[in-house]
Amino acid sequence: MEWPLVLALMLGGLGVLLLIGLPVAFAFIAVTMLGAFEVLGGERGLMQLARNASLSIANFQLAPIPLFILMGEILFQTRVAHRAIDAVERVVTRIPGRLSVVTIFGGTIFAALSGSTIANTAMLGSTLLPTMLKKGYAPTMAMGPIMASGAIAMLIPPSALAVLVGSLAGISIAGLLVAGILPALLLSALCVVWIVFRAIQNPALAPSEPLPAMTLWDRWRPFCVHVLPLSLLFVIVIGSLLSGIATPTESAALGSLGAVLVGLLYRSITWDRLVTAVMETVKLSVMILFIIAASQTFAQVLSFSGATGGLIRVIEGYDLSPLQILLGMIALLLLLGCFIDQVSMLMVTVPIFVPLANAAGIDPLILGVVYLLTMEIGLLTPPFGLLLFVMRGVAPPHIGMMTVYASVLPYVVLKLAVLALVVLWPPLATWLPGLL
Repeated sequence: MEWPLVLALMLGGLGVLLLIGLPVAFAFIAVTMLGAFEVLGGERGLMQLARNASLSIANFQLAPIPLFILMGEILFQTRVAHRAIDAVERVVTRIPGRLSVVTIFGGTIFAALSGSTIANTAMLGSTLLPTMLKKGYAPTMAMGPIMASGAIAMLIPPSALAVLVGSLAGISIAGLLVAGILPALLLSALCVVWIVFRAIQNPALAPSEPLPAMTLWDRWRPFCVHVLPLSLLFVIVIGSLLSGIATPTESAALGSLGAVLVGLLYRSITWDRLVTAVMETVKLSVMILFIIAASQTFAQVLSFSGATGGLIRVIEGYDLSPLQILLGMIALLLLLGCFIDQVSMLMVTVPIFVPLANAAGIDPLILGVVYLLTMEIGLLTPPFGLLLFVMRGVAPPHIGMMTVYASVLPYVVLKLAVLALVVLWPPLATWLPGLL
């Protein structure tokens, strides 16, 4: 079977199964089984799939995925993050678009603790959206910052998908986790600048409000009590990575233990909440591990069929520069992000993009950060961005989907600007990992 046909059948079959509603893990395994049977030699191909699955799942580098997810779930279920948002609101004063700015600050803090874009968006939406709408904020001014800051959890550690990208693409997991910090902080800063600019340009979008009189200690006390301890948790996780004291797995374990201790400190953790956090962690982790189980065989099918080498030779025939190749990858990832979920984007493209990037001499860390940023943008791009539907679910019934789309578009542009900056000035992503 010629390699173009194998490539078309593998990718096309996966697309068809996803379109008919089959869960991504099952769709990926089904296509991989058929490909292994046809290309790798019938029963021997299926045996190879079983061996690869066993070796992939037994990889100790994957341990941070459930641990980071557990850390975020504990903080979410114990509602520690909700109190932190209230504390941030007290200290942000006298700034145009105050509550929208609070959303960016609070969302970035929780993103640095949870690693879950869905949990981040849902928490911010349920906590801050009703307040902003009640105080006269325009729906676009209220919902846009929630979705923009919610998506930052994809990029800033602890991000379970960063661990997944690193393990699938053969990129240093510690380096990739750290590489997302500066782009994520830059994104938050740009969002704040945009909000302030819009609020000054059109004050009706974010009406100013009288704030209750408070002493300096009354204003800052909740911040000291509910935010600084959580910041210490982030410092422990990332500081242990930067200093070389801990591996990604050990830092994730420290984060999970720290989340439990924080819950105990605030007397908000109960047995039922802990069980719920563990069960949610199991659900997400099993889905990701199912996909990883088939990933190596999927790549082998493409390699043995000649699809990977053939595609590289075709692209090399056009004599493209590494920058042009990277821009082509970005264009395809952004297009896929409009229609399929982030894990599917990885499964479809990693077996092709990684060998192509290696052949072109593209820095693996830059490729990894490009993946994270394009997946983050994919969460927000119409028509099927996941966070758009999360936002619609927590918004009042009278707010339509077109308003949700309009809310997020300026922030998509800002994220595209950061993506362009990473491509044009790589030290933005590579400088901090260079300190490891």
